[in-house]
Amino acid sequence: MPRMTAAAAAVEILKREGVSQAFGVPGAAINPFYRELKNVGGINHTLARHVEGASHMAEGYTRTAPGNIGVCIGTSGPAGTDMITGLYSAIADSIPILCITGQAPVAKLHKEDFQAVDIASIAKPVTKKATTVLEAAQVPGVFQEAFYLMRSGRPGPVLIDLPIDVQLTEIEFDPDLYEPLAVHKPAATRKQAEKAIQLLLESERPLIVAGGGIINADASDLLVEFAELVGVPVISTLMGWGVIPDDHELAAGMVGVQTSHRYGNATFLESDYVLGIGNRWANRHTGYNLDAYLGDRTFVHVDIEPTQIGKIFAPALGIASDAKAALELFIEVAKELKAAGKLPDYSAWVASHLERKGSLQRRTHFDNIPMKPQRVYEEMNKAFGPETRYVTTIGLSQIAGAQMLHVFKPRHWINCGQAGPLGWTIPAALGVATADPTTPVVALSGDYDFQFMLEELAVGAQHKIPYVHVLVNNAYLGLIRQAQGGLGINFEVNLEFENINAPELGVYGVDHVKVVEGLGCKAIRVTDPNELGAALEEAKKLAAEFSVPVVVEAILERVTNISMSKTVDMSDVTEFEEIATEPGHAPTAIRPISA
Repeated sequence: MPRMTAAAAAVEILKREGVSQAFGVPGAAINPFYRELKNVGGINHTLARHVEGASHMAEGYTRTAPGNIGVCIGTSGPAGTDMITGLYSAIADSIPILCITGQAPVAKLHKEDFQAVDIASIAKPVTKKATTVLEAAQVPGVFQEAFYLMRSGRPGPVLIDLPIDVQLTEIEFDPDLYEPLAVHKPAATRKQAEKAIQLLLESERPLIVAGGGIINADASDLLVEFAELVGVPVISTLMGWGVIPDDHELAAGMVGVQTSHRYGNATFLESDYVLGIGNRWANRHTGYNLDAYLGDRTFVHVDIEPTQIGKIFAPALGIASDAKAALELFIEVAKELKAAGKLPDYSAWVASHLERKGSLQRRTHFDNIPMKPQRVYEEMNKAFGPETRYVTTIGLSQIAGAQMLHVFKPRHWINCGQAGPLGWTIPAALGVATADPTTPVVALSGDYDFQFMLEELAVGAQHKIPYVHVLVNNAYLGLIRQAQGGLGINFEVNLEFENINAPELGVYGVDHVKVVEGLGCKAIRVTDPNELGAALEEAKKLAAEFSVPVVVEAILERVTNISMSKTVDMSDVTEFEEIATEPGHAPTAIRPISA
C-alpha cells in the first residue's frame, strides 16, 4: 500500500469527495496540512483576512450550487473559536461545510499548551459531529464519515480537529481505492403521498409553503411542476425564496412578521389547507401568535429531519422525507388523479390571490433627500436582472430587501436566515462569486453589517473576485432602534459622529469610500435618489473592468420604520409608510398595480 502523511491522505480524500476550493488562514499547527495542499495540488485556496470570514466564504460557496461543500481551514486555538459563528450559521440553515482545524500535539492536549483548546467540545452543539483525531490511521475514516454526515439526512456542518503530530504521521493509504459512502435520505411512501393529496383535495383554498429544504434537495423544478399540476399557489419561506419565480402566477409571496409581503400574509390568512415542504415553521414566518397562524387550517408537514415534525405545532400529517423524494411521489399521485378527472378546479382561488398580489403593494417611489430606503430597492430592481444572485444577512436592509426585491431562481437569494450574524455578507458574497464567477452577484448591507468584516474586501481585491455591494447607510443600528421603540428607548444604537477627516459627511461618520478604496476596491457614494440608477450601472462596469468588489453607498434618511409586526404576529403587521395606491407608487412591483 502507498504510504503518505495523514494530512496528505486528507487532501486526497477532499479531492475525491468533489472539493476543489477551500478558504482559510494558515498557522503553525495547521501548516503540515497546508504543505500537503501545495504538494498534492488540485484544490484552490483563498486566503481570508479573518478566520470567521473564511467560514462564511465556505457557506456562500456551498449555498451557490447543488453538491457544493465549502471547506474552511484554520490553525489551533482562536482560529477554531473564530469559526464557531460560521458553524452555527451553517447548522441553523442546514448548510454543509467542513471546518478543519490544527491542534497541539496529542500528548500536550491536557497540558494547557499554547493555543490548545478543546474545539471539538466547543463546536459540538453547532455541528453534526466534531472530532479531534487522536490516531493518524483514523484520518481517512473520519473524513469519509464527515462527508457522509454532511450529505445525509438534514445537511449540516462537520468539524475535524487535527493535532500537528497526527497530520505529520505517515499512514498506509491508497487514494485510488477510496470511495465515498452512500448517502442516506429518508423518503416518503406512496401511502403517505396519497393521504397528503387527499387532504389537499378536501380543501377549498390550499397553499404550499416551500422551504429551503427544496433548494437543498435541488427539487425546485419539481415543486413548480407539482404546483402547476394541482393549481395551488405557493408561499416561499425566506430560505425557500426563488424556488418559484416571483412573477409566476402561482407565486403568492412570503408570509411572516418581517420579511413578508402584504399580499402574502393576506392570502395565507384566507387559506384553509397548508402543505409545508422542507420548512421549519420559523418564528419570523409564523410569528409568536400561533393561534393566528394556525387558525382552522389543516397542516401537512414534509421535512427530511423527523424531529422537526411537531417541534413548533402538531400537523394533521407529518412525513419524514427528502423534499425531492416526496415531490416525485406527489406528482405521480396528482397525475393519476388528473387523468381520472379528480383534481378540483382552484382557478377562482388563484384569481383571488392574483388580485391581492396586484393591489396589496408597498410604496417604493420616493424622491426624498436624504433617500428613503424603499427607493434603493426600486432602483436595484431596475438595475439588476433575473440572473442576479443577492447575498445578505440581517437588519432593516435585509427585511426591506426581502419585501421589495424580486427573485426568480433558486439559490439567487443567498441569505443567512436563522443565525443572522453581522459581518456575514461580505465574506459570503466572496464565496458565492468564487463558486459561480459567471453570474452577477449583488450584496446588500446596512452600515453596521458592512463594518463588521469589511477587511475581507481585500480578499476580493487580491483574488480578483468582482461583485457589486449595495451599502445603505443611515448611521444607525436601524433594526435595533426600531425594536427599542416598543420599550420607549433609543439607547446605544446611534452610529453618527462628525469625521474630522471628512467633514462633508456631516454626522454619517465613517468614510466608507476611503476605507473601501484603501482595501483595493472601488466605491461610489450617492445622496440623490435620481442618481442611484446611474451609479449602479457604473458599479457593474467598474466590477467588470477591474475585477474587484465595487461598493455603492446610498446615504439614507436617519430614521425609516420598515413594515413589520410590533406584536410578532403575522396577522398584525404595521405599515409605517404610505401604501401604494397607483402604479407610479411602485413602478417595479412584481405585478403592476391597477390604476
